[in-house]
Amino acid sequence: MPLNSNASTRLTGGCLCGELRYEVSGQVIDAGYCHCRLCQRASGAPMMAWLTCADSHFRYTSGTPAEYHSSSRSLREFCPHCGTHLVFRTVGQDHLDVTMPSLDDPDQIKPQYHIWCASKRPWLQIGDMLPRFDDNGPDI
Repeated sequence: MPLNSNASTRLTGGCLCGELRYEVSGQVIDAGYCHCRLCQRASGAPMMAWLTCADSHFRYTSGTPAEYHSSSRSLREFCPHCGTHLVFRTVGQDHLDVTMPSLDDPDQIKPQYHIWCASKRPWLQIGDMLPRFDDNGPDI
């Protein structure tokens, strides 16, 4: 579900305190909302918005992230100073997810779907018409 198969982009972002900065250069594969319990607990929010890109298209431009293995296959990267969650990696994958609100201009990318809706909080009302998946949704 590529956003635009011909589009190459440069996105920048970082954490709340400014210690960690990053760049995404190249094609963004897709973007969506995740409602899984791990994202809920990691963010303290009912869902997280992520964009997906090739691992080779992402780099930190300043600072060094702290890491937390939230499961045997999942690694989350965040600022060791302010705690802002920036990156989610799945062991053995050649792509990663970046938190969309941490972009300098979060409106550059728009979510395309909702995943892990089986864990969606029942009090959260979703008003958009985006596709919804009970599990991990579309393959990238």
